[in-house]
Amino acid sequence: MRQAQITRTTGETDIHLCLNLDGTGANQIDTGVGFLDHMLTLFAKHGRFDLQVNCKGDTQVDDHHSVEDIGIALGQAFASALGDKKGITRYGSMLLPMDESLILSAVDLSGRGLLIYDLQIPTEKVGTFDTELTEEFFRAFAHNAGMTLHIRQISGKNSHHIIEGAFKSVARSLKTAVAVDPALAGEIPSTKGVL
Repeated sequence: MRQAQITRTTGETDIHLCLNLDGTGANQIDTGVGFLDHMLTLFAKHGRFDLQVNCKGDTQVDDHHSVEDIGIALGQAFASALGDKKGITRYGSMLLPMDESLILSAVDLSGRGLLIYDLQIPTEKVGTFDTELTEEFFRAFAHNAGMTLHIRQISGKNSHHIIEGAFKSVARSLKTAVAVDPALAGEIPSTKGVL
């Protein structure tokens, strides 16, 4: 089983995260940030990842530290669970409609962390959630997972729909990328012989 457990404790957050790449989408999410709980629940379900996240953070300051550190921990969990990446598909992409929003994501589990982010979120907040933290989350996630991640908004006017579309799209792209390809027979999917 491709699983990982990450504990991250700093002066700002205390995070325990468990990930199973070969799951069913079962999840227990308690980040202290309600909107992020919703997004990670969708992420787990659409990626078919079993995910448990518990975070105690300094949300009395704001949600920034919790959101970024959870992105770091989730990225570390993906990197650990993938191991040497033998036999994986490596690439995945998804063009996902979420009502009026249309979000494209593409991922390469290359070992090189990079985020290309092009969402135009029209409001500063969704509920109490600072929408600029969406980019912070995905940057921390991509860099710590060692993946190239592109997220592009094709259309959309509703901030909630745009962000939700991004999380669902990325989850579906990752579901494809982490899948084991029987045709690869345990090979590293790179001419370099290493990812």
